[in-house]
Amino acid sequence: MNELGAFLRARRWAVAPADVGLPAGGRRRTPGLRRAELATLAGISVDYLVRLEQGRDRHPSAQILAALADALRLTVEDRAQLRLCAKIADGGHDPLLCPSATGPTRSVRPGVQALLDRLEPAPAFVLNRLGDVVAFTAGYARLTGPIGLLDTQPPNLARFVLTDPRARTAYPDWDRVADQQVAILRLESFRSDWLVAELVDELTITVGAAFTDRLAAPPSLPERTGVERLAHPEVGELRLAYEILELPEADAQRLVVHLPADDATSAGLDRLNGRRPGALRAVTG
Repeated sequence: MNELGAFLRARRWAVAPADVGLPAGGRRRTPGLRRAELATLAGISVDYLVRLEQGRDRHPSAQILAALADALRLTVEDRAQLRLCAKIADGGHDPLLCPSATGPTRSVRPGVQALLDRLEPAPAFVLNRLGDVVAFTAGYARLTGPIGLLDTQPPNLARFVLTDPRARTAYPDWDRVADQQVAILRLESFRSDWLVAELVDELTITVGAAFTDRLAAPPSLPERTGVERLAHPEVGELRLAYEILELPEADAQRLVVHLPADDATSAGLDRLNGRRPGALRAVTG
């Protein structure tokens, strides 16, 4: 069965030329875009598109799939479906679709958990190398639960920031936050980790130019400390000072701690946590 070819044909037929800025032209034998039109929009040859649709080529790169997704104006959900069809066609191994795949640790050592417990009520959490949130304080849950970050299992910070529309509302400085997430993934990819490579391919397809343009930009190291703005639906805008601490290399994890960067944020976090004023003092300077 050629799921990828069937998907591409169905989406090609569903796009009117006017939807992508093309003239309708004369009589059309099929609805939607002609192969030549889609190939031009995606920057590939007509022959290659024919091979994909007929199932004679089952190994398109993530960049080719992203170009087709952009040309077809696919939604985030459709991009995910395109990626799934490509994985099925390729017969490849996808840790996100195969539960038996060996992945990064999604738990923390008892010592790290004890440290998190002592950081309450500060919003603090631990990330693995894929950006999965593997452990967090109750303060972090109260901070990020209402914006939707913890809705998926496991929660993944990179996917939330780059693919969830709610992230653009939650982070007033979304471009800067997205830059940071891509910088972290680029750094992780230098370790020749196939799971990170899979995640990069996934985001290439599901996010498109907003991800690939950042990935292609001149590399920069992720910031380990700084201030991040968060628009919280319950207590308004917060300014959060963050510190990112690398755990031992064997853990392949990092600890992130948020503290209020001003008195207004301190008061907002106290309200979220039901604590007396001043439980979390502002970090200034």
